[in-house]
Amino acid sequence: MPNAENTTAPTGLWARFNAMPLDSAPRTITVAVVLCLICSMIVSGAAVMLKPQQEINKTLDKKTNILKVAGLYQDGIDVEKAFGAFEPRLVDVASGKFSDAEDAATYDQRVAAKDPARSIALANDPASIKRQAKLASVYLLRDDAGEIERIVLPVHGYGLWSTLYGFIALNADGNEVYGLRFYAHGETPGLGAEVDNPKWMAQWPGKLVYGDNGAVNIGVGKAAPAGIDGSKHHIDAIAGATLTSRGVDNLVKFWMGEQGFKTFLDNLKKGEA
Repeated sequence: MPNAENTTAPTGLWARFNAMPLDSAPRTITVAVVLCLICSMIVSGAAVMLKPQQEINKTLDKKTNILKVAGLYQDGIDVEKAFGAFEPRLVDVASGKFSDAEDAATYDQRVAAKDPARSIALANDPASIKRQAKLASVYLLRDDAGEIERIVLPVHGYGLWSTLYGFIALNADGNEVYGLRFYAHGETPGLGAEVDNPKWMAQWPGKLVYGDNGAVNIGVGKAAPAGIDGSKHHIDAIAGATLTSRGVDNLVKFWMGEQGFKTFLDNLKKGEA
């Protein structure tokens, strides 16, 4: 007796999906959801695989900017080799002394500032950074005799739309500015973003951070305050970018002041860092 034809309808999710009309809303939604899941897995996987390279690029960019602010960068230079001229150190901000509590080569000050165990909340916060890492990175450039030639310090603070991250380079006296440059910010193109304009940055070399009494006299504004020698300490504000200019003024004064690197720079000059 021949087998009767099996007329039982297929079962399961796949069978029910195939049974849906091609233009039905449930079928369209199902396809969209599945595609979103597949795409999200691809993107997540790519992010995981690319993260090590992104970290390498981030470190290379940081070293490049340190070389630039210190006047050592040239097109085509071997960044890693050139950066070898620097001595990275960590400084305990409160004491102004060198610290070996963490590895200076791998320390990330931005990450540390977000960690309550490695940072402090600021009650007096003119730079609007909210938290400050207890340890700060510094980069020392020495001459052939081993004497300090340049000091590169990380600085950051809020402008108009974003936190500006940069470096200030000082000459051996810890007072005369060699250069200032920002490497990350989200300020308005053509206005606050003019902090990247070479003409504006060219005002900084040769300016003095501190007055004869040790006060932080360097400042950014329309004019130097009364009693301050503008030829030594004044940087013209960026036209049309009052709040960004004020932010730069605040962050430089904060990091060069008692809450920032002043104690360290004083100790360094006395040979007590």
